[in-house]
Amino acid sequence: MSRMGDVLAGFHAAWEFESDSVLIRYQRGLRTPKLLSALGERRIPLAAIGRVTLSAGRRGTVVLRAEPRPGADPLMEAAAGQLKEGCDPYRLVLPAERETLAEYYAEELRERLTRSGPADRFLVDAPEAPLSFKAYDGKASFDGRTVRFRWFWTGASSAKWKAGDQSFPVSELSGVEWRSPEVFEGHLRLLRGEAEPVQADQDPGAVVFGLGYGPVHESLPFAAAVLAAVRGRGAAAAVPAIPAPAAPAPRRDPADIAERIRHLGELHVAGLVTDEEFSVKKAELLAEL
Repeated sequence: MSRMGDVLAGFHAAWEFESDSVLIRYQRGLRTPKLLSALGERRIPLAAIGRVTLSAGRRGTVVLRAEPRPGADPLMEAAAGQLKEGCDPYRLVLPAERETLAEYYAEELRERLTRSGPADRFLVDAPEAPLSFKAYDGKASFDGRTVRFRWFWTGASSAKWKAGDQSFPVSELSGVEWRSPEVFEGHLRLLRGEAEPVQADQDPGAVVFGLGYGPVHESLPFAAAVLAAVRGRGAAAAVPAIPAPAAPAPRRDPADIAERIRHLGELHVAGLVTDEEFSVKKAELLAEL
């Protein structure tokens, strides 16, 4: 760029131009989309940008956009085109009177771009683990190596209760499917190479969203982090060079165990769980005390 550290500030974000990247800092506040606030800041290598556009926006604004190359950003790959325009982390909205300045920086960026087409690996860093969020039927957590689903008795289907809480090492996953919570049947599904996955509410490898559950600013960064680990980028960084001694498994809250046994009993009485399944699962829960 013309000068190292040049900054172009717009609504909800500011772009700082560096020799080989653009550092995007997102504002925090009630008017800033929650996804952008959650991202905080992102460094976008110029190698990850396919093209730059400048267009008229709404209500006397112009929009500067850096279009990422396919496959360069795990966040955008996980989103798969489902983000609303206002949540696009590659848009910078400016007052129309700054159009000339925006055009100047757009041209500066275009002159620096040397690559186009799909990227062969992720070039933009994924959100860092550990990450977690609450879905409608369970809590999802990711420590950089393993995805865990812990079911909620208030929302989980009998199929998920029968299967029990789940742990998925990233080495066993082939990808991630994220369906926005803002559409019908939103969910996060871990892909394991199966041909025809069942519905998300019946799949122990998926958590389902709902009103207030799995919001975009929590579930999408989670999906991006898992996808990046599955693809191999960032997985090594998530594992310490010298493994720490394994900590003893924390004991569960007795009240929580009692509630889960009560719900299991309801499923048993309703005929959704066999006598054998009830006995085995109850023993597993009691063993966690």
